[in-house]
Amino acid sequence: MTSSFARLGVPTNLVDVLATFDIDTPTPIQAATLPDSLAGRDVLGRGRTGSGKTFAFALPVVARLAADRQRPAAGRPRALVLAPTRELAAQIADSLRPLAKADRLSLLTIFGGVNQNPQVRALRDGVDILVATPGRLLDLRDQGHLALSDVAVTVIDEADHMSDMGFLPGVKKILAATPTRSQRLLFSATLDNAVNVLVKQFLHDPVVHEADSAQSPVASMQHHVLTVDPADRLDVVADLTSAPGRTIVFTRTKHGAKKLAKQLVARGIPAVDLHGNLNQNARTRHLEAFGSGRVETLVATDIAARGIHVDDVALVVHADPPTEHKAYLHR
Repeated sequence: MTSSFARLGVPTNLVDVLATFDIDTPTPIQAATLPDSLAGRDVLGRGRTGSGKTFAFALPVVARLAADRQRPAAGRPRALVLAPTRELAAQIADSLRPLAKADRLSLLTIFGGVNQNPQVRALRDGVDILVATPGRLLDLRDQGHLALSDVAVTVIDEADHMSDMGFLPGVKKILAATPTRSQRLLFSATLDNAVNVLVKQFLHDPVVHEADSAQSPVASMQHHVLTVDPADRLDVVADLTSAPGRTIVFTRTKHGAKKLAKQLVARGIPAVDLHGNLNQNARTRHLEAFGSGRVETLVATDIAARGIHVDDVALVVHADPPTEHKAYLHR
């Protein structure tokens, strides 16, 4: 029987890769966007984190480069995937890697917070698919290590997060440096005015698909409001996080995340923090501890946790209330 992915136009060898991960039925966002993205159209896809967006763009990127069969020139990637955070860039690369390997395509991830020299050396060797955060990409381009004139397809993932984090001016510079008629795929959980400006300026006659939007409630989620005195806040958070199952606790500030994680550990509750002041090794180590289940409580700021997908989170605690409704949805 022909797989659902094959019927959407995904090449057989990539369908086989998906099958090794027991993925054989497309999610709504994949089923909606793949026929157009595989046909070379510009696509605007709306779907929240966890809706399957990564394979929705990874499959057409790999299929397109494999069909072209060109070798990448030094410092000139053939495809570009932009992500707002280092963690999301790393997760995207993990999903892309087995697909790229199936077509013998090279893959490189670049982001800040780590030494740039290994990244520069890898770029010099030639890279088919570059997954990057905007800041480090622009740094390397401005230093002359990188040019975007050979990019055939550009993906912007979590565009609304890019906007919230102030990256859109950089994203515009990057898109302006790619060939005008190259393919562009943009994915976002919400489509606000800032994202629409990007769409109007850089996407050509895009096909718009919406599936599993940020407004869709999770079927079995319950919401509770606890009114507590400030003096009791730590006791309540400690009680909540000591229950079985993975818990993510959100704080408003980086200092608040670090302090609360230490307070929980002091009470015998294994916890790790995730925020912008951590170096990359610590961020990777803390996420791995939480993702593997060795530590069941993650204390994070909104921005640090954006785009991260961890299965089987039982509870989300807002230790500090979100500043606006979009932050609540993303949390």
